[in-house]
Amino acid sequence: MTANLRPTLRVGFVTGATPDKWARAWRERRRERLELVPVSEDEQVEGVRDGSLDMALVRLPVDTDDLHCIRLYDEVPVVVAGLEHVVGAVDEVTLDDLADEQLVRPHASGWTPTAEQLDWPPMSERDAIETVAAGTGVVVVPMSVARLHQRKDVVSRPVTDLEPTTIALVWLRDRDDDVTQAFVGVVRGRRVTSSR
Repeated sequence: MTANLRPTLRVGFVTGATPDKWARAWRERRRERLELVPVSEDEQVEGVRDGSLDMALVRLPVDTDDLHCIRLYDEVPVVVAGLEHVVGAVDEVTLDDLADEQLVRPHASGWTPTAEQLDWPPMSERDAIETVAAGTGVVVVPMSVARLHQRKDVVSRPVTDLEPTTIALVWLRDRDDDVTQAFVGVVRGRRVTSSR
């Protein structure tokens, strides 16, 4: 039996990113296999730098000194709280509304809560949402993450004065071959017949 010798493009994606439409387009157009690899925010660029991933869909900000970076779309930040929390009584909140809340996990936007607000050990998005579901504190995450970990015992509301987070595609500057550029074309919406 002959082994599958088709080349594989390995693309990491951070929690909440949605690579499915690009994966479908890739599989319709290209003969190279596409392998999607989930990564955490803490490790989102490590695989690209160590060569275990060819590219990654990351949540900015990341250090891009040695990386190409294409911004793809913005994500709305939301606060997630337990079902009985006062957040559930309003349509949206501001950072002032959260000033006295205990935050169980930092948010990627660059907003820095006070030390009193954030006095928790590091935890995943899923663990943070489980913690607030138990009635302890709140967490601010991108809307895509809140939807991914949606539960019946939590509510989420947009934080109107917090900057959105951005999903971007990154790859090493010294990796710019035809396969890489073909995937860039897919995420940028180029047609099969269009050129770079």
